[in-house]
Amino acid sequence: MIIEITDPKEKQTIARTVLEALTDWFGIEESREEYISGSANWIFMAAKEEEKAVGFLCLKETGKATVEVAVMGVLKEYHRKGLGRQLMERAKEVAASKGYEFLQVKTVQMGKYDDYDDTNRFYLSMGFREFEVFPLLWDEANPCQIYVMSLKK
Repeated sequence: MIIEITDPKEKQTIARTVLEALTDWFGIEESREEYISGSANWIFMAAKEEEKAVGFLCLKETGKATVEVAVMGVLKEYHRKGLGRQLMERAKEVAASKGYEFLQVKTVQMGKYDDYDDTNRFYLSMGFREFEVFPLLWDEANPCQIYVMSLKK
């Protein structure tokens, strides 16, 4: 079940629980804490199984017409079960209902790391399109790929 969470403390609790279990991807404590802190103010979708939060996705406004997938995580034991896809579909619905026209996401450019290549393929399968690569936004080893999609039907 995918639900929108509005309580800031509940958002942070879910974000902390999921991200601290995913240190393979969220191993830098400072970055992880920024996501947890920021989640209180972002649009927040949670995937729940029998009242237990097993994943989440946050959207943050980056422009008057645009929101960004700021952070997304699904507990490892729930990977490859469609929860990421369900979270993304719900995020698209919520963003469109709030009047946003575009959804964007940033990740490491395809061809650099296998894990990120899987992430890139996921975003492409969800309908995102390549927008631009910023080779030095993060650092030389992690060129930033920006994907976008229109939320207009």
